[in-house]
Amino acid sequence: MTARDVMTSEPVVVAPGTTLAEAAALMLAVDCGVLPVVDHDRLISIVTDRDLFIALATRNVVASQLTVGQVARHDVWTCGPDDDLRAALDTMRRHQVRRLPVVDASGRVVGIVSMNDVLLAVGGSRAVAPRAVIDTLQQISAHHHLPSRIEAP
Repeated sequence: MTARDVMTSEPVVVAPGTTLAEAAALMLAVDCGVLPVVDHDRLISIVTDRDLFIALATRNVVASQLTVGQVARHDVWTCGPDDDLRAALDTMRRHQVRRLPVVDASGRVVGIVSMNDVLLAVGGSRAVAPRAVIDTLQQISAHHHLPSRIEAP
């Protein structure tokens, strides 16, 4: 089984100058939690709904005053459409990410593989061992760091 077999094809992408308000509206309209950020059709970063929330919660600005380019992650891990799904899961596990942009040889985004896609696709399949999916989800879900103490406002 390959990334192409489970990916969401032709995802909505945004430019770095897209405002967070516009990005959030797109996420709502297409029911997704991630937007690849492209420049001249090439993947340059990625922004998640969590990135939007944290940026807005920690800055004293409105969503129309911040751009995706100001808050997007530039450490993006990808896979190719013909990559084995186990390799994609390994990348997700190592980097603790729930979604991988799928890029072609020219760097153009052709899809997204999410843990949701994997779980829905491999249910009865023997192409990927259920243990590999569980191990990946457990590693992704591990806490990166916890604050020592959270103060009430």
